[in-house]
Amino acid sequence: MSRILVADDDEILCGVVAFKLEAQGYEVTCVDNGAAALERVRSESFDVLILDSMMPALNGMEVLRAIKADPETASLPVVMLTARHSQEDVVGALRAGAAEYVTKPFIPEELIVRVSTALARASLDAARVQS
Repeated sequence: MSRILVADDDEILCGVVAFKLEAQGYEVTCVDNGAAALERVRSESFDVLILDSMMPALNGMEVLRAIKADPETASLPVVMLTARHSQEDVVGALRAGAAEYVTKPFIPEELIVRVSTALARASLDAARVQS
């Protein structure tokens, strides 16, 4: 079972995302700010991080950059789930290392497919490194 961390300060959205992902067999943990997300990623093992851009403590881009700069967490796939949808936001997050970018409002089934794709890509990357 894959473990997913959802970082979003909207409690209702976290609940919806968790419900949809748990229905697919994922184990989901929610946090409500960027600092908590970074702390959990550094102290626990997750297979995917779903990350909002606009959160208290640290914003999503700060968290993404910190994760990708740390060799211990750099391979963690990050799916951005955010209301920020400008070309600059999308391209900036992808260049910083986000595996996927989903804008709010979103279709839950699309998010599930993007999470699944990020997991599959990470699994292929890990297999390449081991061979």
